[in-house]
Amino acid sequence: MELLKIIDYNNDNKLNILNEIKNKNHSFFLPEIEKKVKEIIEKIKTEGDKGLVEITRLLDKNKLQINQLAVTEDEFKQAEKQIDKNLFLIIEEAIDKIKKYHQAQLEKSWISPQEEGIILGQIIRPLEKVGVYVPGGKAEYPSSLIMGAVPAIVAGVKEISVVTPVGKRPQISPYLLMTARALGISSVYKIGGAQAIAALAYGTKSISPVDKIVGPGNIYVTIAKKLVFGQVDIDMLAGPSEILIWADEEANPDYIVADLFSQAEHDQEARAILVTTSEQLAQTVSRIADEQIVNFNRSNIISDSLKKNGKIFVAKNRKLVIDLINEIAPEHLELQLKDPWSYLGEIKNFGAIFLGSYCPESLGDYWAGPNHILPTMGGARQFSVLSVQDFLKRSSLLYCCKDRFIQEKEKIALFAELEGLSAHAYAARIRK
Repeated sequence: MELLKIIDYNNDNKLNILNEIKNKNHSFFLPEIEKKVKEIIEKIKTEGDKGLVEITRLLDKNKLQINQLAVTEDEFKQAEKQIDKNLFLIIEEAIDKIKKYHQAQLEKSWISPQEEGIILGQIIRPLEKVGVYVPGGKAEYPSSLIMGAVPAIVAGVKEISVVTPVGKRPQISPYLLMTARALGISSVYKIGGAQAIAALAYGTKSISPVDKIVGPGNIYVTIAKKLVFGQVDIDMLAGPSEILIWADEEANPDYIVADLFSQAEHDQEARAILVTTSEQLAQTVSRIADEQIVNFNRSNIISDSLKKNGKIFVAKNRKLVIDLINEIAPEHLELQLKDPWSYLGEIKNFGAIFLGSYCPESLGDYWAGPNHILPTMGGARQFSVLSVQDFLKRSSLLYCCKDRFIQEKEKIALFAELEGLSAHAYAARIRK
């Protein structure tokens, strides 16, 4: 069994390889799925809670009732009894670290006198209502809740609603509920999928509409976010999670395999790539991956993911490696190199970069402080990691005194007439 295919990467085949990766990104948004998502959104818009429950019961195969949509105080209390207190202390410590990192991102309003008689400025205010989508149903992701909610909290958002699918399970993960409680969030709803996005965007009797929706999800969630954009703001259109590791001949192959596996275990669509100039390292990593796969409880998912999307590229030189990274623009980029710092100037496109052999992706996923909601599918070329800025509105402030405006009005009027907007010109000239 060969989990990771080894491919020579050179000037002759690089365009074909890059086009194959880009085409896979584009094929993620299938028209037939978009049609289904549109139908779901319309049902929620017209039927509200009734449609929400009908779709959830159909897709999740559960017996959810309208009066069970919102998590109750009793459910929060029950969750508190079910958690391991020592384990939850770790979650609380992670929250503190992540809050501290995001507090450094805060912006301030400013007002500044310019030329005589003119005052300009910028007013920074938080959004009022935000929805955080947390994947679930088969697993629990308190880390996704932390990453979606903490920057909003630091920004000053007052109302945060959380949606997460229960699936066939009897209840939401107690750790997720207690994480919400630790963050000061009480509005948690047992729904997921496109129907949850529609409910947050348009509102129902049970769920208030929000100003922005953030958080990762499956293809239905992503397309739903795409379709409601404009009604609400969204963070990004996230596809399958991905990692690219650049390693040299001195890198530890066991660490590399572990990090590739940690990405591949998300789901069968996850993408895990190693690029190196060392043929020997490539062969060793491929062999260890085949040997180690049986040791993991999600081995079937890891195996399917690596067979479908896993690759080891052996590049002829380091310039080819850097060009490959900048073209792929990976969500997670690990540099397991002797001197990773020396390449920061040349590598420009990535969601998050992890420098050195003791900086695995899991450090960023749970602990260090930076956000793990990152652009995927090449989106790092133009999109950014989720941050406090995503929850802040920037509004312009202008003041001009009479004398100063009289001095400037003819220039303004002439500029307006250049564009054929005579009423703009008149609005300037009428002031005396």
